[in-house]
Amino acid sequence: MKRVDAELSTLDRAIINGFQGGFPVVSHPFDAAAAALSDRGIEVTGPELCARVRTLDSDGVLSRFGALVNAEEIGGAASLVAMHAPEDRYDEITEIVNDFPEVAHNYEREHPHLNMWFVVSVADHPDPDKDGRDRIAEVLSRIETATGQETYDLPKRREFHVGATFLVDGPIPDGDLDCSHLGPSVTPSDRDTLTPAERDLVVEIQGGLPITETPYADVAETIDADPEWVIETISRFNEEGKVRRIGVIPNHYALGYTENGMTVWDVPEEVLPDVGPAVADLGFVTHCYQRPRHEGVWEYNFFAMTHGRTEAESERRIQEVKRTMEDFWEVDPDDWDTLFSTRILKKTGIRLDERAESNTDSSSEPSSTRE
Repeated sequence: MKRVDAELSTLDRAIINGFQGGFPVVSHPFDAAAAALSDRGIEVTGPELCARVRTLDSDGVLSRFGALVNAEEIGGAASLVAMHAPEDRYDEITEIVNDFPEVAHNYEREHPHLNMWFVVSVADHPDPDKDGRDRIAEVLSRIETATGQETYDLPKRREFHVGATFLVDGPIPDGDLDCSHLGPSVTPSDRDTLTPAERDLVVEIQGGLPITETPYADVAETIDADPEWVIETISRFNEEGKVRRIGVIPNHYALGYTENGMTVWDVPEEVLPDVGPAVADLGFVTHCYQRPRHEGVWEYNFFAMTHGRTEAESERRIQEVKRTMEDFWEVDPDDWDTLFSTRILKKTGIRLDERAESNTDSSSEPSSTRE
């Protein structure tokens, strides 16, 4: 993919740095966002800002614009899975695995044994005595039967950080332009389930918001809901964690962040609660989790994903993770590894339709939602 960061204007750079989170949830969000940029010395009107975001999206600089939905909080379950695919069958096994609709992302990674890594995403189990984890086990059993290869399930045990931010040189270099306070005051719900209207909203926004001057009203029209309800619900979802952030989501490959290193660590259990937050505080770490070991095959229990624009930058960042680790225990060479991705095998994204549907309670629908 062509690296486009050198072609970005000052306004483009301000948009990318300033709005990867905290985009306003108000009736005319681009006007409010433009005012926030003007306060930082970037003069632009709301319509101009909207048009520029639309162009960045169509040019592939952005993956999308909108709400990053937290699938875990919507329903169902997901897990990271590792597998060994023999070299002489690699393409065959890739095709088999990718044919499973439950498989979202799939990557070839550098490792002497576990060289295929994919994400399985499922709805809640239809059996009320079972859950999403049972359904993942069923999918993995089918994959093993179809491929003849063992799978290694690596579900998230603890999340320390999820928040991929890719900054470029230019205005707002720290990415600290947060307009989330401009939205309505909301009270989080104590419900674990979704109402039918909330389900429809999740399904509608999962792929992004329309890039118009009134995106929330346009969503409301599509799902036949009240615009103020859409604004309040998206704001509440943000408070509840159902939405991780709202804003522009850059295509990090287009910005030159092509070096993708999954660092894995065998962290002593007693220091893990301290190590996790410390590594999560490193600004270039985009994902940071505790996951299970598999005795005799996979000895690592801590994952930290880093991205860099060159091999040298990526290596510097990995070494910084290592130095942070060394503040807590004596790290031996055998205690860690870096698995670089060498090929994207599948990247369809996690579709939430079935997961949201399986977690919807029709009896909880407020009467005023569609008015």
